[in-house]
Amino acid sequence: MKTLEVDLGDRSYPIYIGTGLIDQPNLFGACEKATSIYIVTNTTVAPLYAERLKKTLETLGKPVRTIILPDGESYKDWKNLQLIFDDLLKFGADRQTMLIALGGGVIGDMTGFAAASFMRGIRFIQVPTTLLAQVDSSVGGKTGINHPLGKNMIGAFHQPTAVIADLNTLKTLPARELSAGLAEVIKHGAIADEQFLSWIEVNTPALLECNTEAMAHAVLRSCEIKSAVVSADEKEGGIRATLNFGHTFGHAIEAGMGYGEWLHGEAVGCGMVIGADLSHRLGYISRAQADHLKQIIKSMKLPTEPPKFGSARYMELMQVDKKTEGGQIRYVVLEKIGKAKIQGVPDSQVIETLTATGAV
Repeated sequence: MKTLEVDLGDRSYPIYIGTGLIDQPNLFGACEKATSIYIVTNTTVAPLYAERLKKTLETLGKPVRTIILPDGESYKDWKNLQLIFDDLLKFGADRQTMLIALGGGVIGDMTGFAAASFMRGIRFIQVPTTLLAQVDSSVGGKTGINHPLGKNMIGAFHQPTAVIADLNTLKTLPARELSAGLAEVIKHGAIADEQFLSWIEVNTPALLECNTEAMAHAVLRSCEIKSAVVSADEKEGGIRATLNFGHTFGHAIEAGMGYGEWLHGEAVGCGMVIGADLSHRLGYISRAQADHLKQIIKSMKLPTEPPKFGSARYMELMQVDKKTEGGQIRYVVLEKIGKAKIQGVPDSQVIETLTATGAV
């Protein structure tokens, strides 16, 4: 097992990465002060891991309940968030209750937002079971739900007490979900570590086969990159925004298609293709580098051709983005492979990129 620390002073927390972690009560030591424990999961993950985790937590001598939500991005909304609050209130949860997010990014975001909101803030632990959640969404304290007009626009920063990434849970992921998670792994290399991106390219077959050794390195390095950024800029006032490379275009794809039609990682992968083209048009990276990144993304069985919404629709969708300031969309672009920045870009150049990449 590997352990990292997200350094946020008195709100610092560990990230545990290894195999068989769901079965280790000592990793859930933060629950010892809890009056009760609620596992929040979904209809897909619950049959696989909920009972195992419940047995582990029951060894701590606390009452444990399980809340099962429907599975999918389309359910990341107020209605289903309310189901968590309903259960907490019905069964007498209090300020010492601990929530456990057992699932992918949707469950992690919703459980975290419930924890941030219930009684104005209770503790929670992330137990991510998808690659995307292990390498990205479980770390950093971003929580929230979607709105029909924009993704993740309603939420709060609320850091977990711990992140427990059991690599064995990745073995049950469908191939499409695995590829979606690899998009965020590629992103970390593209924005922060060119050598890691090269490693990803060399190890593509092992990653697609969910080789445990390859996954361990991919998760560890991704978490190292993200935890360093979060420690430096917790609430996205500066450098943390670079973690959104590909996301402005990707979120537009998700919202435009309807949440759940494209997986988040699929949209981000395609968004990075568009973002790389824009980076080239701004004079930062070469055409060969942009094409090379596109090929790495494609090799992970991710879509690289965006849906044809038209430039006006893309621009409309991208206006509803957390990086928009004073009505101006700010884009994450690559200064070079392994280094990103955020800046405003004239609409005309963005439309050129949308046209060139097939979005128009």
